[in-house]
Amino acid sequence: MAAALSAEQARQAWLQHLAHERRASPRTLEAYGFAASRYIAFLERHRGESLSVKGLTTVTPAEVRAWLAHLRTGDHPLSPRSLSQSLSAIRTFHRFLDRRLDAPNAAISLVRGPRVTPGAPRPVTEDQAQGLLAEPALDPDREDWEAARDQAVLSLLYGCGLRISEALSLKRSDAPLPEMLRITGKGSKTRMVPVLPAVREAVDAYLSLLPQVIDGDAALFRAKRGGALSPRHVQATVQLLRGRLGLPASATPHALRHSFATHLLGAGADLRSIQELLGHASLSTTQRYTEVDATALLGAYSRAHPHA
Repeated sequence: MAAALSAEQARQAWLQHLAHERRASPRTLEAYGFAASRYIAFLERHRGESLSVKGLTTVTPAEVRAWLAHLRTGDHPLSPRSLSQSLSAIRTFHRFLDRRLDAPNAAISLVRGPRVTPGAPRPVTEDQAQGLLAEPALDPDREDWEAARDQAVLSLLYGCGLRISEALSLKRSDAPLPEMLRITGKGSKTRMVPVLPAVREAVDAYLSLLPQVIDGDAALFRAKRGGALSPRHVQATVQLLRGRLGLPASATPHALRHSFATHLLGAGADLRSIQELLGHASLSTTQRYTEVDATALLGAYSRAHPHA
């Protein structure tokens, strides 16, 4: 019977469900699995006994709040945003227990997470974005094909508004890039993204210099030692480039995606179009970019108006 399973066995079954049925990303699986592991460990210490699926049905709101307080004040205290994400993971875990293992616990829905104020995206300016795209070619320590690869990846982030994972998920068979590129984003949702000629040219330049021969189903962007390029490489590259250009720590690969949206908005694109291009499920997420654009507009007004 499912009720006789241990809490850890239920956690493993849940992660399998997320991986194979919901197609969650490796990062999501790691974060959710870690949150549930800490949750179960806390409850077992709190109750002084091993926890079963049946025991999870009796978890009270007070116990969940105690767990959140532990995360907030422990050796490695979590921020309100991280606490909210942990609670979201646990709610997802309990929904799985309810629907798949017939182990409901309505009390979990009574727990409210900490209030999190969403921060406005921090994009780079157009000049800074162009600097990041051009800088790899100026690195004497990288081979020409590596510099071209890095330029192509960053061009996809800024020119198409892709996430790192989306850019690195492209296959060799996707190139030469078409005018409209089909992207599979979060939650396996697909969207069509227009490809600027400059982005297409950057990818073509990379392929013309690539010394490796790769099959059509292999990852388009390759590491120096073979294999697919990792997100960590892209992050480390941008960290190196922003240091050379004197840019702030907020100049990350994801900031290029923010810049794509903000600069489109500033040029007159409507929010609905930007929502489609970014693959946001909710328009409210996209509306955060209006805050950034308004700030830039106010700054320009303050600098230019004679009475400022």
